[in-house]
Amino acid sequence: MTTLIVGGGLSGLALAEALETQGRDYLLIEARPRFGGRIKTERVVGSGFDMGPAWFWPGQPRIAALIARLNLQKFDQFSDGVLSYEDESGRVQRGQGISSMEGSWRLVGGLGQMIDALATRLPGHRKRLNAPVVDLTKSKDGISATLASGEILDANHVVLALPPRVAAQFTFAPALPANTLRTMQGIATWMAGQAKAVAVYDTPFWREDGLSGDAMSRVGPMVEIHDASPAQGGPYALFGFIGVPPQARTHEHQLREQLQAQLIRLFGPKAAEPIQLYIKDWAYDPYTATQADQAPLYEHPAYGLPHAMTHLWDDTLHFAGTEVAPTFGGYIEGALEAAENVLNTLNTLK
Repeated sequence: MTTLIVGGGLSGLALAEALETQGRDYLLIEARPRFGGRIKTERVVGSGFDMGPAWFWPGQPRIAALIARLNLQKFDQFSDGVLSYEDESGRVQRGQGISSMEGSWRLVGGLGQMIDALATRLPGHRKRLNAPVVDLTKSKDGISATLASGEILDANHVVLALPPRVAAQFTFAPALPANTLRTMQGIATWMAGQAKAVAVYDTPFWREDGLSGDAMSRVGPMVEIHDASPAQGGPYALFGFIGVPPQARTHEHQLREQLQAQLIRLFGPKAAEPIQLYIKDWAYDPYTATQADQAPLYEHPAYGLPHAMTHLWDDTLHFAGTEVAPTFGGYIEGALEAAENVLNTLNTLK
């Protein structure tokens, strides 16, 4: 039984590694030129800075077990010092509230370390990059996946380890039930409408000034800021979630100027010239977001695997990815939970 895993984010990688451990026949394909999906780590002078998810928490057993098994290290999110708050007029106040991310964990070197460790455990002939799927066709012999290049890959089972809205853009033959497609299109992709900025500096001048790096703003463009520095040593960083809607952040040069001006307002003139200022707008990443994901999310969606997305194509088409995890949907723990659930299903079908 051959399993084709479409999507090389954390869920797809975790499933592939599990199948590799079992000695199963599989192929993992990823549309991007890199593995990781929404986990994307920029590297500066040996330090990693996460442009997607960065945190995990106590009470998430799968990510804890994976980190231990891969011999990686976690550390506490920095939260010592005074908070900052920027009101509607741009006036900065200090000491407002408590650090919202205190007690959360980050991974030494960034979450990309985990992605790299998983990818290296897969043999070269079991993984492929730059392989976007456009069509899935079911026949009596199995499923054929057509890539954008025109190449066709055959499998007995296909696992869609990517956001359901993105998967809904594929052509399916025979067509999936209308209710299934509506359900897939209705599942909001977690964080897909978000943009994140990371400013990297030689020194943690905010810490030297008694500031935690935590800030909230009613002016923007960043609405929430935290310290993104490594566990030890530098370079150091501040990161923020950009709160203006996707349609208002398409001019990158102007956005960069606004970001630097805000950092100066909040943290002083030393914030004026970062070594690097990274911006990742997930809303315009075609392998993460669709047009529907540009609508704002005001609360954490109720995720899980809907009945309409089960038992498709005689139990040969399956879904993974954090959006279909019933307990930890939306979190990186959810990506592992979804992979585990699909693995259990495949094991019952073999």
